Amino acid sequence: MRFNKFSLLLIGCALAQLVSAHEFEAGELHIDHPWSRALPPVAPTGAAYLSISNHGDSADTLLGAQTAVAGKVEIHEHVQADGMMKMQRVESLTIEPGATVTFAPGSYHLMLFQLKQPLAAGDSYPMTLQFANAGEVEVQVKVQAEDEVSGAADNGHQHH
Repeated sequence: MRFNKFSLLLIGCALAQLVSAHEFEAGELHIDHPWSRALPPVAPTGAAYLSISNHGDSADTLLGAQTAVAGKVEIHEHVQADGMMKMQRVESLTIEPGATVTFAPGSYHLMLFQLKQPLAAGDSYPMTLQFANAGEVEVQVKVQAEDEVSGAADNGHQHH
């Protein structure tokens, strides 16, 4: 089989897309693109985002998460209350069969308290998600610079 330079370029681009997508499977759950926003070194809190799709026939529940880069991780959501957007803790989050739950700025997120190291662009860190049925699932969270964050204008985590 003969490859020209263009073919090799296309193959390289396709492989780069697969590598950059960073997806994880846990039973019937599909976890896509865990990421955090890069923050100044003095930031005491941060957040992680991802999406979880349930391809199974029964619901599963995200019970919590943990990571070595933070003293504590909580599931949070933004809600409209008294005419203001506020963040509040969510004890657990059920992912129904056929549903996708997206964690994004201004929505659900995994709040990282007591950061033990800076979240610097280009770095990544492990995070363990705890599910009622799928059990513990380790994912790699990529830290992205502000210009890599598509549509993310929420900086409220620094003031939590």
